[in-house]
Amino acid sequence: MRADTLAACRRLMAGGSKSFAAASRLLPRRVAAPAAALYAFCRVADDAIDDCRAPGEALDALAALRARLDALYAGRPGPHLADQALAEVVQVFALPRALPEALLEGFAWDATGRRYDTIAELHDYGARVAGTVGVMMAVLMEVHDRASLARAGELGLAMQLTNIARDVGEDARHGRLYLPRAWLAEEGLDAEAWLAAPRFNAALARVIARLLAEADRLYARAECGVAGLPRDCRPGIQAARLVYAEIGHQLARHGHDSVARRTVVPARRKLALMAEAAAALLFAPGHPLDIAGSETGPMPALRFLVDAAVSERRPDRTFYQRTVRVLEIFERADQRRRQAAW
Repeated sequence: MRADTLAACRRLMAGGSKSFAAASRLLPRRVAAPAAALYAFCRVADDAIDDCRAPGEALDALAALRARLDALYAGRPGPHLADQALAEVVQVFALPRALPEALLEGFAWDATGRRYDTIAELHDYGARVAGTVGVMMAVLMEVHDRASLARAGELGLAMQLTNIARDVGEDARHGRLYLPRAWLAEEGLDAEAWLAAPRFNAALARVIARLLAEADRLYARAECGVAGLPRDCRPGIQAARLVYAEIGHQLARHGHDSVARRTVVPARRKLALMAEAAAALLFAPGHPLDIAGSETGPMPALRFLVDAAVSERRPDRTFYQRTVRVLEIFERADQRRRQAAW
């Protein structure tokens, strides 16, 4: 991957998610570079939908994103640096098309203002917009066993639930609601009436606390998957898990009020968690099969993503063969760009 392309991808990451960018510094270069490319495309796609002011505009933007995905999977990416970078990742790692397609499907749900009545329905949404990223990251690490892929998807889903809990007020001010409406009703809150005049109260605090408890359950399951990752990838993924979980813990310390304020993890605390994560190089926190009393396979919401990642697996190659393959593909991509410049 060209240095300028990689630098552009990293700038998008740093501007979009400081937590993810910080954790990625602990990943080995062979994973950090394609991860930056993956994040860049996800970020550009998300921004393309968020910038739309009407459902019709959003649907047009989605159609354009699907066309870009068609082109890059055909090996003919457009001029966008994010597309060119992802096209290289697709070629090198045989990234299943079903994974970014699911991400775009989740964005389509956003574009149509879909609401979620139950936590299971929210899981379906989170699987698409975040579980996909977890599974794609596992593919970049060349992890293909079902249990580890399931844990990777659960980590992405847990992070999305944390984001939803943290952004309740901000989402409401933009007319968006992701909290399960059944949970709101159990607390005596009418979802649409609350959305029309969002305010924090004890009932809403209980709903947010319940959502964070579900996120913590998934973080605990995801922790058991760290041992299934290559040793040099464990610190980066463990750091992401710890930092995102800490967002929820900080929110709890503030009384679960995410309407009046936005919760952040202080830089000093983030550094301490990253240092703690570095120990995963030596001591993995668990194993995909260590989930006591639970199924080790994927949750229903994540099953189609795991199936896609397993079915697209390439024949095993040695580390040397994989490295040579990566270098050959990136060199050919650079040659094509140089020829086009002439």
